[in-house]
Amino acid sequence: MVSVAPSSGKHGECALIADRALRSRDGSEYTRCHILRPDSPFVSGQQPLKQLVVISAVGGDRSGVVHDLTRAVLDCGGNILDSRMIALGAEFAMLLLVSGSWHTLARLESELKKVEEQSGLSLAMRRTEERAPRSDMLPYAIDVVCLDQPGIVFNLASFFASREIDIAEMATRSYSAAHTGAPMFSVQITVNIPGNLQISALRDEFMDFCDHLNLDAIMEPVKG
Repeated sequence: MVSVAPSSGKHGECALIADRALRSRDGSEYTRCHILRPDSPFVSGQQPLKQLVVISAVGGDRSGVVHDLTRAVLDCGGNILDSRMIALGAEFAMLLLVSGSWHTLARLESELKKVEEQSGLSLAMRRTEERAPRSDMLPYAIDVVCLDQPGIVFNLASFFASREIDIAEMATRSYSAAHTGAPMFSVQITVNIPGNLQISALRDEFMDFCDHLNLDAIMEPVKG
């Protein structure tokens, strides 16, 4: 009879398989044990256990920088589930959510050190887990446009933090107005609003807040 059980290790990175069908020559029963990684099909029911990591990378903006990092992920057997990439000044920044087996991510951690040395990227890898779905949250999209001025992001973040509303995503951009050349600033935010808040009252508060700061804003439910 074969039984499978997770180990008591800190990260559950191995499992114990005990075969109790063996007996010694004198007839007494004994146990044979094997230590397996979680990417063994015996541990995961025919499917390798998937782990998640977030990789952050910042380096000089040049051709091929995305290729260097994503090639390392592919060669190690990782799968990019989500990513954000953008040029910021003369630098290029990347955030990747990568999945893979325990063995895949161990290889990737070693490979990223080589990529860092060869490409000049500053790399960091952090283990994470899937975000639990929140059915009690209502996603809303917010667009803000205004004359560029210090403190815009801080003031918007303060408004939502004071009401315990999570910011799920934010993107900002500075640009010049088409006809006047005036310095402009735009913000796109996705927030998760707790279901117990009254949306109409929150929208009125937010619009008054934006009017006070001379911000043009739109707040509407996320579609789809």
